[in-house]
Amino acid sequence: MTVRRTGTVAGLLATVLFLVLAAVTPASASSYRYWSFWQGSAGSWTYQQSGPNTYRPADGSVDGWRFGISVDSSSAAKPGATPDFATACAGTPAVSGKKRVAVVIDYGVAGDVPAGSTLPRSTPFTTCAVLSTDATSAQLLAQVAPPLRYDSNGILCAIGGYPTTGCGEIVTGTAAGGATTAAPSATGKAAPAKSSKTAGWVVGAVLLAVLAGAGYWQTRRRRPE
Repeated sequence: MTVRRTGTVAGLLATVLFLVLAAVTPASASSYRYWSFWQGSAGSWTYQQSGPNTYRPADGSVDGWRFGISVDSSSAAKPGATPDFATACAGTPAVSGKKRVAVVIDYGVAGDVPAGSTLPRSTPFTTCAVLSTDATSAQLLAQVAPPLRYDSNGILCAIGGYPTTGCGEIVTGTAAGGATTAAPSATGKAAPAKSSKTAGWVVGAVLLAVLAGAGYWQTRRRRPE
């Protein structure tokens, strides 16, 4: 009877071990090809949480755009040029009652180019615009980098006509940054689940040790006295 119970326990533990290891084995993440929106401040870039149609950049600020492939906002590549309003707008005089906003547009690298499109330029494009004080980032883009293309949901698909087709399409596999996180959402950032993976393997190792002990005990019980 004891041997039978031991075998049952071992079988249950084996099942649990399989489920744990299956849960912590990462699946291939889906990456997305899209224009990411950034805000420049103090020489660095911060992922912009507002959309270009609602965000109104302040006088003296810097907008940034980068086309590329990423899993989510935490792994998205930043524009390749440092945000520098003073340099970008040095040759653009201020106008009373209006605002000056600098913008950096980075078309990405060759590996980001979708089929049917051609990389417009290999280096970031930086310029300065004079706008009404209530102008949005979308209006800024329309002034400095037309034509713009939007999908039926109002998502910005193309800047300066690039890319010629597609809009945030899925690129199966792991992003260039090596992240394997959840797909990007409209409001948040997903971080790699490294701690969960590590904890899962620790639990798996413990269960494996228990299985080995159960097998040894079962063998001992079957030996004739």
